[in-house]
Amino acid sequence: MFEESFINNSAFITTCNKAYLTDIASYLNGLAMQKFRPKEGEIGIPVLKIKELGQGGCDESSDLCSSSIDKRYVINDGDIIFSWSGTLLVDVWCGGTCGLNQHLFKVSSDKYPQWFIYYWTKYHLAKFIRIAKDKAVTMGHIKRGDLEVSEVLIPESSELEKLNNMIAPIFKAIIANRIENRNLATLRDTLLPKLMNGELSVNDVLVD
Repeated sequence: MFEESFINNSAFITTCNKAYLTDIASYLNGLAMQKFRPKEGEIGIPVLKIKELGQGGCDESSDLCSSSIDKRYVINDGDIIFSWSGTLLVDVWCGGTCGLNQHLFKVSSDKYPQWFIYYWTKYHLAKFIRIAKDKAVTMGHIKRGDLEVSEVLIPESSELEKLNNMIAPIFKAIIANRIENRNLATLRDTLLPKLMNGELSVNDVLVD
């Protein structure tokens, strides 16, 4: 996998400084969204829970929260999400605007590239899963302290800039493709029932 080939490349390791996950990124825990239901007359936004993260999107069964929650907890396409309890997952969210529930971290950085903090977090995921499994009684989890002792290697600024010039466009393209796939799936799910029941014909939806 890419993160393994990058992290294990000795050509970069020899010029790297050691740090920890919490040195390169902020891990913002979500809210107990049952306390932030939509106000009367408000449509609200879906709540991002572990289920939604695992399936890559929200659906009709997803809970709703108020759209007026603190903007730090509003998740948008391209945000990195890490579920630290129950089923441990790390992914780039491409499922539309929603509210961040508890047991999920929003991973962000104002200093390092998005791909860099994503792949380092994902690199430690297998270890985190083992830690959570050892702690499991009803639902395994990790603690913030586990992030604080998870080592990362930071290339010199010139090397990181070179890497970013190569990797950032690819990473952004992957996200854009996933968003486009979601939009196409939504369009399919909207048009197909109408085609099947005769409300629309193929000629109605063909594009010149």
